[in-house]
Amino acid sequence: MSLFKARDWWSTVLGEKEEFDQGCLCLADVDNSGNGQDKIIVGSFMGYLRIFNPHPVKTGDGAQAEDLLLEVHLRDPILQVEVGKFVSGTEMLHLAVLHSRKLCVYSVSGTLGNVEHGNQYQIKLMYEHNLQRTACNMTYGSFGGVKGRDLICIQSMDGMLMVFEQESYAFGRFLPGSLLPGPLAYSSRTDSFITVSSCRQVESYKYQVLAFATDADKRQETEQQKLGSGKRLVVDWTLNIGEQALDICIVSFNQSASSVFVLGERNFFCLKDNGQIRFMKKLDCSPSCFLPYCSVSEGTINTLIGNHNNMLHIYQDVTLKWATQLPHIPVAVRVGCLHDLKGVIVTLSDDGHLQCSYLGTDPSLFQAPKVESRELNYDELDTELKELQKIIKEVNKSQGVWPMTEREDDLKVSAMVSPNLDAVSQATDVDVGTDVVPSITVKVTLQNRVVLQKAKLSIYVQPPLVLTCDQFTFEFMTPEMTRTVGFSVYLKRSYTPSELEGNAVVSYSRATDRNPDGIPRVIQCKFRLPLKLICLPGQPSKTASHKLTIDTNKSPVSLLSLFPGFASQSDDDQVNIMGFRFLGGSRVTVLASKTSQRYRIQSEQFEDLWLITNELILRLQEYFEKQGIKDFACSFSGSMPLQEYFELIDHHFELRINGEKLEELLSERAVQFRAIQRRLLTRFKDKTPAPLQHLDTLLDGTYKQVMALADALEENQDNLFQSFTRLKSATHLVILLIGLWQKLSADQTAILEAAFLPLQEDTQELGWEETADAAISHLLKTCLSKSSKEQALNFSSQLIIPKDTSRLKKHITLLCDRLAKGGRLCLSTDAAAPQTMVMPGGCATIPESDLEERSIEQESTELFTNHRHLIAETPTPGKRMGGLHSFCHTREHFAKLLFSRFFFLSFNIGATEFDHLFVCSCHYVGLFSLPLSLFLPFFFFPEVSPLQVSE
Repeated sequence: MSLFKARDWWSTVLGEKEEFDQGCLCLADVDNSGNGQDKIIVGSFMGYLRIFNPHPVKTGDGAQAEDLLLEVHLRDPILQVEVGKFVSGTEMLHLAVLHSRKLCVYSVSGTLGNVEHGNQYQIKLMYEHNLQRTACNMTYGSFGGVKGRDLICIQSMDGMLMVFEQESYAFGRFLPGSLLPGPLAYSSRTDSFITVSSCRQVESYKYQVLAFATDADKRQETEQQKLGSGKRLVVDWTLNIGEQALDICIVSFNQSASSVFVLGERNFFCLKDNGQIRFMKKLDCSPSCFLPYCSVSEGTINTLIGNHNNMLHIYQDVTLKWATQLPHIPVAVRVGCLHDLKGVIVTLSDDGHLQCSYLGTDPSLFQAPKVESRELNYDELDTELKELQKIIKEVNKSQGVWPMTEREDDLKVSAMVSPNLDAVSQATDVDVGTDVVPSITVKVTLQNRVVLQKAKLSIYVQPPLVLTCDQFTFEFMTPEMTRTVGFSVYLKRSYTPSELEGNAVVSYSRATDRNPDGIPRVIQCKFRLPLKLICLPGQPSKTASHKLTIDTNKSPVSLLSLFPGFASQSDDDQVNIMGFRFLGGSRVTVLASKTSQRYRIQSEQFEDLWLITNELILRLQEYFEKQGIKDFACSFSGSMPLQEYFELIDHHFELRINGEKLEELLSERAVQFRAIQRRLLTRFKDKTPAPLQHLDTLLDGTYKQVMALADALEENQDNLFQSFTRLKSATHLVILLIGLWQKLSADQTAILEAAFLPLQEDTQELGWEETADAAISHLLKTCLSKSSKEQALNFSSQLIIPKDTSRLKKHITLLCDRLAKGGRLCLSTDAAAPQTMVMPGGCATIPESDLEERSIEQESTELFTNHRHLIAETPTPGKRMGGLHSFCHTREHFAKLLFSRFFFLSFNIGATEFDHLFVCSCHYVGLFSLPLSLFLPFFFFPEVSPLQVSE
């Protein structure tokens, strides 16, 4: 235990799931006992008022029943509690409770008890004021120098100060230029109210100025004020602190001087009466509350500051004197005298942890018990360790790190999509070309076996599909309980989603013996939405810009049986041709061949082919599975539509570049706008008026440019989002065609999907082009590499937006070319081995990277021109060995060449291939019979060329 933790003197937890703020805590002798002992008054946003008088038997005890003097439910939320002389005719202390629309003043009194239950306390309503405006906070004091009584000033949410002279309402004044209310305090020495406006300025208003200003009947400035009847409300002084304030406190320990303390979000300030800064302190942590109080050193002030790191710092002026740790984040802190103990620090958290503590360094008396000393039997420990390792290996082989079967038994999630569309569409606020947008109901069922904690269900669908509700929470679930929730899905925008699959994800916590709070776990369930949700029957067309042909190994199936919901009863030709119309307006046509086993899908938009093609293949697979046919297969033998795909990539990339340009222009115009504002402000503050020189016209023009650029940027972002959705659809289609073309397995298709679609969302900071290029380059470098030289290529590790899309399109083309030549997709460790690809006759070798192109150019300009024929067509190790042997006439010459740099530079041999060639060469020329002294010069002098040695 740390020595610098706050020593717990008394603590308790208030209520259950109640909320509190900085105005909810007050310490005073509210029952007027006269013994100088403070009581703790706490109000909550739930409307509960509690008064405590702690009497711990020993330090650290929790709250006893007799510590709670009074608990009353006032129904309305309690914003602030204060104790003062609020009732006329007496100087007794009374309790003021501020609600959002009401101010109540109570008297708290106790009756001596004659039995062991103790005294009885009760409150009595003295008077109340119904507020016409929603209250924010209040302050009190002897406004105007009155004696023996306190007046109350309430600040409303719209910036109006309402002054109450005890039982009567005095006046109300609007603060000039107020947008949002800030903390409010009253300085008795200067008779002024001090607050922090939404302009981040500390402002001071004299009470006399408030009292004699024009009455505030309206929020805006009235015509009477303009005509001069009544005085204008002017500020006494202002100070710009550059940040919002959390609290204000006025400290006046003598009549000669007082200080204004302001707690900001990053600093706290100490000001003089006239608004000059006495000192300020930059805080290391984000503060939550503070309290200045008297210091034992003359001329200094101590300040308690709580922060969001559960710490309480004590400053003497700007010097940190003490730091103590609290068990919670305080939102209010007070210092008082409790049970004859002076200087007790009372803290309150936002969830109701109330603690009375003091500062000290008394250490904990707990000592760890001594461990019994015994001799260790290392043989037994070794045997036990081997048994445990054996158990761990068996568990990892059988079920992995987590027992999957047990986790699945904890909670079962199933989703069911309604077979019919909703009778009454649930679509609201849609932007689709049709009048009626259909919706469909999906029901998700959760069935648990054990008690689960914090079960949360989240539903995800691909935009522009939206949900009527996407979050469901289950606080507590008993064993063997079934919960079913329903929601509707509909199309919100006028373009086609990239997928019709949805995902239901449930996150929950299961308690264990070692972790009572629960271990977080996640389980998911996928569901598929019907095509009729986004598509309607349409007029088929036999001509289109984009066409795809899918080959099958079975006879063609009637399109009426495959798409029964899209058939027209009057048209008999739909056996072999069928049209589809998306809600966005685009049309797709499917044709089934009468003589061959082919299906053709055609559309005016390339990306619109994806959903219909995928739906056709899925329905064909389901149809033949129902018929009991298991060898059904689809294939694609046409040319890969890369040109159409590249056009979508270029369009998406162009929108990204436009977005960057618009952001730069908007930033420049914003800087220009602020500069003009500064120039205008300087002109307006100048004592000698000067002409504006058309600065106001320039300001207006710049403002219009800023608004136009902001609108253009927003429109570009919307177009970019739509373009990315279309690009995802086209990418899914290309992956599907590659899989059918090369007959890829499910694992290989998953690798392609991970490479081509690494992102679910596209942003300016991390876009699709650079991430997809990095993933495809990795495939070309590893499992699709042709030689060890390509494996040694170092690609850029920094993902930045490229200059253009030429490199990405080149890599996509190269990937298709490698797959066509026999390359295979694999993520295993042996995938990095170079693959021998069969090159068709008459085809020249294509340089497959910029580095390879440069290396070829360098080879053409080598100094050893008479050996160029040795490397012109030597792609395999065997041919390289033959060329080496023809070049080296003696074994000694070959051995020297093998250990020189010339061997690597002339024949482009990588490290892995060099090891293989070295072993083969040793047996080939009898290298092991040569003396070791022959190789020593090349180990110590590697710059020596073997040609020089031989010559």
